Amino acid sequence: MKWLEKLKDRLTGLTDAISRFPLTTLFLLAAVLVNTYSISTEKDDTKLLLTFILGAFLSAVGQVGYERFFSKISSRLALMGAAIILTGGYYLIVRPAPNLSTEIEIRTVVAMFALLWAFIWVPVIKSSTSFNKSFMITFKSFFISLFFSCIIYGGIAIILVAFNELIFEIGYTAYPHTANLIFILFAPLYFLSLIPNFLRAKDDTIEQAGHCPKFLEILLSYILIPLLGVFTLILVVYIFKTIGGAFWDDNMLEPMLVSYAITVILLYILVSELENKFTIFFRKVFPKVLIPIVLFQIASSVISLSETGVTHTRYYVILFGVFAIIAGVLLSLFPVRKNGVIAALLILFSVISIVPPVDAFTISRTSQMAILEEELLKYDMLENNKIKPNESVSEKDRSIITDTVHYLDHMGYLKEITWLPKNFDVYKDFKDTFGFQAYQESGDANQSVYLTMEPSMSIDIAGADRFIQMDLNPYDRDSEQEISDFEKAGKTYSLVTDTHGKQIDLKFLGENSQELIRFNTQEIFDKFYHYNANKGTITADEATFTKENRYAKLTIVVQNVSIEKQSNQNNAGIFVFIQIK
Repeated sequence: MKWLEKLKDRLTGLTDAISRFPLTTLFLLAAVLVNTYSISTEKDDTKLLLTFILGAFLSAVGQVGYERFFSKISSRLALMGAAIILTGGYYLIVRPAPNLSTEIEIRTVVAMFALLWAFIWVPVIKSSTSFNKSFMITFKSFFISLFFSCIIYGGIAIILVAFNELIFEIGYTAYPHTANLIFILFAPLYFLSLIPNFLRAKDDTIEQAGHCPKFLEILLSYILIPLLGVFTLILVVYIFKTIGGAFWDDNMLEPMLVSYAITVILLYILVSELENKFTIFFRKVFPKVLIPIVLFQIASSVISLSETGVTHTRYYVILFGVFAIIAGVLLSLFPVRKNGVIAALLILFSVISIVPPVDAFTISRTSQMAILEEELLKYDMLENNKIKPNESVSEKDRSIITDTVHYLDHMGYLKEITWLPKNFDVYKDFKDTFGFQAYQESGDANQSVYLTMEPSMSIDIAGADRFIQMDLNPYDRDSEQEISDFEKAGKTYSLVTDTHGKQIDLKFLGENSQELIRFNTQEIFDKFYHYNANKGTITADEATFTKENRYAKLTIVVQNVSIEKQSNQNNAGIFVFIQIK
């Protein structure tokens, strides 16, 4: 039967991939085991997980490098050893960090991105197979493996649901465990099984693997290229229309132009071996159009640096712009068979962006600290290596100081500034330290605020007689509702909510409904109203509110809070601890 033969071929392909990429398979298995432990215990171990995934990338590139340039088994073992050493070195670097910072995450992602391009390019260096063919094979293999993995996961998930509903209840972790096995182990191995050994595979095998399916050819040639052409026309008209002013101030255009450049380059590589009127026109014209558009984008980004300084995001925007211009020039001059130089260039730029001293993070840290210090010196706020509050800072400079401090805090660089107070908290100590409230631009003033208490935080409940979990959902109606009642020493007590419009008071009542203590929950929303919309989490100290008198003590701990500024709809989940005196 044909389906049995196909199944046998697929299983053979998987076993061949395991024997061809043994170290990669071991790293993927280790990643699955780490993720299994995390799912079962709900303990985060992202550092180890990322380490093993990075090891899988390194070992895969080492294997294709061995296949292209070496033949001795000792060379293969040496490359495996190098991958293990580099993986271990990465773990030793990230292990001491209390948590995975944005910097570590971005460096890791960029490194994996560079390794992915190396995986595509290395097997065809100085080979009879073109880079475009290798790229098409990788492109197809990725989506084929993703498609089959999603189908398999969907089928197993349906079976688990049916088993849970009809036989007996199974744990909710069955679903993430299934996804873990399929997407971290099966999908990469299936992907690798579709990548041929370019040196040993027959020409017809590589030709078949790199053949562009008819539906993809139609999609690329007759749909995406015309759509990109229309978008290019709109972009050019907009640039000419706003070149005298608005274009240079429109920072929102940056991601659009970067996305445009990425699309042009990727589409160029995908259609490099397709011969029709649309693809020929695209290859002749679009690389040349790309150059001036990206030049304008770089000029706009550089102009904005005079006020904002360099951040890692703007660094990558400018660096990618430089890459796109060079790529546009090379694509205009070189034949399509030489497209591999784009991969080499991309790998080089990726390495530059993560290796000191010219990496994105060293430069952005130095730039932002210099901007902040310059602003403070302008108002004589630095003296004897200490900061002095100053209320007379202009609104423009308040915005610059606020943005810079928040950026340095987000990136974890504030601890390197010696003149800031020890244990400085940007959300609690900003006004006392700088002399003014953190400035919010009008566009930020209406941003909603969503906060949750940091996970695994301990709360002191000593002396509490009762613990109640409840939600606060203020509505425009007056009402009184009992939340909970209990007895102590023969007396009955109750906690009720007293709602007036959108204000809710928590009232703790004793015998004969005598009010013992009251807490106005509006204090919660007032406190968090001006918090940075991107903060995300709050500490246990920030989340705790206390009300006390000679009768009782109420301790309210905010579990989560949502503040919709535009609609004035607020709600929160809270813990209420009651102590009767």
